[in-house]
Amino acid sequence: MSESVRAQGLTQKIAQSLVYLCFMQLSFTLDTIKEAAATFWQQLGDRKVVALHGQMGAGKTTFVHALCDAKGVTSTVGSPTFSIINEYAYPGGQLYHIDLYRLKDEEEAIRTGVEDCLYSGSICFVEWPERAEGIFPDDTLKLHISATGPETRLLLIDEK
Repeated sequence: MSESVRAQGLTQKIAQSLVYLCFMQLSFTLDTIKEAAATFWQQLGDRKVVALHGQMGAGKTTFVHALCDAKGVTSTVGSPTFSIINEYAYPGGQLYHIDLYRLKDEEEAIRTGVEDCLYSGSICFVEWPERAEGIFPDDTLKLHISATGPETRLLLIDEK
């Protein structure tokens, strides 16, 4: 078998794996973020915990703000960078917006009450989840957000 055929076979296997791992891809701008948020809510299903991965400035907090708007949160939605945990009420429940950026490790996350939120049964959006990966429920949805242009963002949502 030639190297070209082997490389093509490997590329196909990788592509199949990526299709399996990523069950939703969504591109949006600030003009279309409300539609993106509505689409996300439709796809979330029964999952309660969403880990938001992305570089600084990728738009994680902005997207959570749009998700809160779509869910009917009426209070002011802000970044939990300094408070660590923001709690919001919406018709039918409450949700938490958590930012682990300032925390060192899992132990610190547990001491600040993050684990209590994650297992509360309420919806939780967690920025910088890699700071305390070991405390997340097994069914946590992983959302990756990246800038694909000055005003465009891409969401990739992992099934696992």
